[in-house]
Amino acid sequence: MTKLGRTMHDIRYDAVHDEIFVSNPFAQAILAFKGDANGEQAPIRVIQGPHTQLQTPDVLEIDTTHNEIFVPDTGAIHVYRRDANGDTSPLRVLRSASGLGEGGIAVDPIHNILVNAATITVNGKRQAALLLFNRTDDGDAKPLRTISGPKTGLIGTRQLCIYPEGGWIVVSQITSGEEPEPPGTFVGIWSVNDDGDVAPRWKIEGKPSNVMKKPRGVAIDPKHKEVIVSDMRLNAVLTFSLPEMFTAGK
Repeated sequence: MTKLGRTMHDIRYDAVHDEIFVSNPFAQAILAFKGDANGEQAPIRVIQGPHTQLQTPDVLEIDTTHNEIFVPDTGAIHVYRRDANGDTSPLRVLRSASGLGEGGIAVDPIHNILVNAATITVNGKRQAALLLFNRTDDGDAKPLRTISGPKTGLIGTRQLCIYPEGGWIVVSQITSGEEPEPPGTFVGIWSVNDDGDVAPRWKIEGKPSNVMKKPRGVAIDPKHKEVIVSDMRLNAVLTFSLPEMFTAGK
């Protein structure tokens, strides 16, 4: 009997197939629902079981172009068919000596880039980083590029998203999950071509004039040229106009 529990963490909407995907770390499962699901409805598919290799899946990403699901979990990134169901093995499992994070992940299907928010060791010190891989990397792989260092301002990232048409990575910098109003929070935007200790191309800072205090989730609205941020301190959703990101070249 499938056990799903009551806790769901991340969510992604597949507009192409009108489906909602959510992660459930306690049930070690990925659930798919119809886009118009309402009330107490069973999922239409569940990825769950020993062959999945899932242990505590917290976040996920959907690539509707290549029909794949990406799930960071226990130091690896598991990739499944979008329509996978039951106790199914991953198509690929990406691992890296650089160390993979289990918080933020995003896929650029146009430039074939996978971005993972991780913590790496540099000169004996641990620091936040964005690791950029080939989308189809399998097994042990080295990042194509690594965005990390003092100029980036990265300390503690939470969620990512990508605007593939422009090749822009949008990152929420939560800084600290424990502090109610941590300093140094921001939403930063980098190019998929950036590498090394590079400052964000654009930055929405967590300060009174921007209202934002503790950004966690981030999404984009290309139609209206906006960046949408969920703020866990304010318990609110904030929308920022950033037309230059949607019109600028890489």
